[in-house]
Amino acid sequence: MRLVRSGSTKHAITSRNSAAFTLIELLVVIAIIAILAAILFPVFAQARERARQASCLSNMRQLSLAFLMYAQDYDEALVPTVNYAVAPPARPIWSAVLQPYVKNEGIFNCPSASGVAYPKDWDNRKFASIGLNAQTAFDPASAEGFPSVVSLAAMEESSRTPLFADTPNAAPGAPGSDKHRGFVFDPCVPDSVVNVTDVRLSTPLVADRDLVEGDPRPAGQLKPIYARHFKTGNNGGQTTLVFGDGHVRSYSASSILAQEKGANLFWRFRGVCPTP
Repeated sequence: MRLVRSGSTKHAITSRNSAAFTLIELLVVIAIIAILAAILFPVFAQARERARQASCLSNMRQLSLAFLMYAQDYDEALVPTVNYAVAPPARPIWSAVLQPYVKNEGIFNCPSASGVAYPKDWDNRKFASIGLNAQTAFDPASAEGFPSVVSLAAMEESSRTPLFADTPNAAPGAPGSDKHRGFVFDPCVPDSVVNVTDVRLSTPLVADRDLVEGDPRPAGQLKPIYARHFKTGNNGGQTTLVFGDGHVRSYSASSILAQEKGANLFWRFRGVCPTP
C-alpha cells in the first residue's frame, strides 16, 4: 500500500496486477473445463459413431443392390451364404460371389468394426463384419444348409425378412479368432430363441457385445448378430439390417429378442431348419 497526499487528505491506494490469476481462480477455470469436457466428449463420440453407422448402412445398401442383381441374373435364385458342395479351401462364400457386382472390397465390412479385412474366400470368412442369413446356405448333406437353392419367392413378406446384419468379426492375427464366422448369422443354431406361435419369428443369437469371444460352444453353434452401434452392454446397441425388398433399417438387440412384441421379423423365412 502507498499513501498519496491530496490537499490535507491521505488516500490509500492498493497496487494490484489485474492480469494475474489467483490459485482459486485457476482452480475454478480448470473445474469448468473439466465439466465441459465431460459433457462434450460423449457427444463427439456419439457423432463419430453416428457417421460410422451411416457409412455401414450405405455399404449394406450397396450389398443389397448387388444381391438383387445376382438374383436377376440367376432366375431369382438367392446367392448362398456358402456352397457346402465344394470342398475347402475352394468352397465359395457369398462375398466372393457378389464382389464382381460391387468391385469394391471395402463394401463388405462395417466401419464401426475393428481390425477388419476383406473376406475374400472360405479361409478368410472370419474377418467379415457383415453377415448373410444362413437360410440361404446350400448344403446337399443338409448339415449347415439346405439341399436346394432358395429363391426370392420364398420370402413371403420380403419387407420383414432380414438378409444382412452386423456380425462379430475376427481381427487379423488376433488369438482365438478361428471361432468367428462373421460372413453369416444363423437363426437355426441350437440356442436360437424359438417362437412357438410362428417359427419364422425365431431369432438368431444377438447381443450388443461379441458373443463369440470367450464362448465355450463350437463355432457352428454360435454365428450371432452383433448390435455394435451405440452398444450399452444391456442390448440397447443397434445392428443395421438389410431386408429382402432392399430397404435398410437399424434395430436394437433388445427389440430383436422381443420378437413379435418388438422388431417382429421373419428370420427363419423358409419356415424350417436344415435336417441332416
